Amino acid sequence: MATVAQWIEGARLRTFPNAIAPVLAGSGAAAGVDEFDPLIALLALAVSVSLIIGVNFANDYSDGIRGTDDSRVGPFRLVGSRSARPGAVRNAAFACFGVAALAGLGVVALSGQWWMLAIGALCIAGAWFYTGGSKPYGYAGMGELAVFVFFGLIAVLGTMFVQAGTVSGFGIGTAVGVGALSCAVLVANNLRDIPSDRVTGKRTLAVMLGDRDTRTLYTALALVPFVITVLIGLRNSWVLLGFLALPLLLIPLRAVVRGATGRYLIPAVRDTGFAMLAWGAITGLALAFG
Repeated sequence: MATVAQWIEGARLRTFPNAIAPVLAGSGAAAGVDEFDPLIALLALAVSVSLIIGVNFANDYSDGIRGTDDSRVGPFRLVGSRSARPGAVRNAAFACFGVAALAGLGVVALSGQWWMLAIGALCIAGAWFYTGGSKPYGYAGMGELAVFVFFGLIAVLGTMFVQAGTVSGFGIGTAVGVGALSCAVLVANNLRDIPSDRVTGKRTLAVMLGDRDTRTLYTALALVPFVITVLIGLRNSWVLLGFLALPLLLIPLRAVVRGATGRYLIPAVRDTGFAMLAWGAITGLALAFG
């Protein structure tokens, strides 16, 4: 039986910035048009965090039963380490998806945007079939695109829309920035796992591109938000404070550019997530008050 500490580790708390940053950014964009709703924002955060815990457990389960995690360098896995029964991890994933669904019902009830139930169902399906099912799209190089859509465009713009009933150009730009950094987190993760993924047949985008081009992709994605900062800053100078997040990216960028591999890339994954959280929070506050 896995311990409580192992279950918490299996939930991968270091991925939480991917869930928190888009809600902060989207809520800031909503406040920027004077439509911030704290209760809806909290429920949206519950949806996002529940989904990311659910997808982490779902990945743990699906990769574990396929044997993909048998020789993985990265963080602790419940199924791959044989610490928990696969069925228990799968049920934990479904429970998290259930919590996300309940919180999502609260969001649509308060906002009146009932059509967004379909978006919620799509998000849950995307979370499961990333590595689940007979043809997981995460094994076909589509993981980064899904992260950009779900934890960038949908998460940021959805959070803004359920509060404000509209989306703004600033919101779209912020969604692109958060999505790019969220992709960068996954790219760094998959860069670390190229050797083991090749052996197990997991064809991530990193496996398809190869080591050098994956490092180039990471660098480009990491810099996209700061291009967005400049563009939005032409209209709202407070957004230029987003450059305060740049120092957090210097260490992971240096590790990736200088060829770090294996366990030496684990801090790069973590630090990229922290940079995303900082950029999303600062940009959201700038949109709200600037």
